Amino acid sequence: MKKLTIISTLALATIAASPAFAADTEWFVGAGVGYQDDSIKGEASQNGEDVTYQLRGGAIVNDHHRLMGTYSYMDKSSQDMFLASYDYLLPVAQKVNLFAGVSAGVADSEVAGNSSTDFVWGGQVGAMYKINDNWSTDLTYRYLDQDYSENSTKLEDSQQVVLSVDYKF
Repeated sequence: MKKLTIISTLALATIAASPAFAADTEWFVGAGVGYQDDSIKGEASQNGEDVTYQLRGGAIVNDHHRLMGTYSYMDKSSQDMFLASYDYLLPVAQKVNLFAGVSAGVADSEVAGNSSTDFVWGGQVGAMYKINDNWSTDLTYRYLDQDYSENSTKLEDSQQVVLSVDYKF
């Protein structure tokens, strides 16, 4: 519960501060595909590797802050995940930004026939390449701690590597 309180407070503070940056905001939508590995322990231990598909949207605020909502789906664990994320963007070249940030949300997962909706949280790092004024691409590594625990089976964490393309408007 302490984790949820801290993350909720940070998310609300970020959202409350957003209007101050509204003049420099760029909105975007995008999609991605990648690899996800779920660490599953217990009676129903299984290989949790599969492709993940993602849809996302959000805002880049004053070239250094990104707020984003992501929906992702992974077939192996029948997992639907909804995340809110914040990234700090660090320009390193004319068309390249590195980023690091935090994510929190919920995952609806089914492992060995048992379904549960649970809190997930973690962080991500990556690189963004600006193709032109409207298009960019990201390569992201994300680690998420999961609270799934059903019938002596625990989905401990998920790790993702995702390539995505975004359209800014």
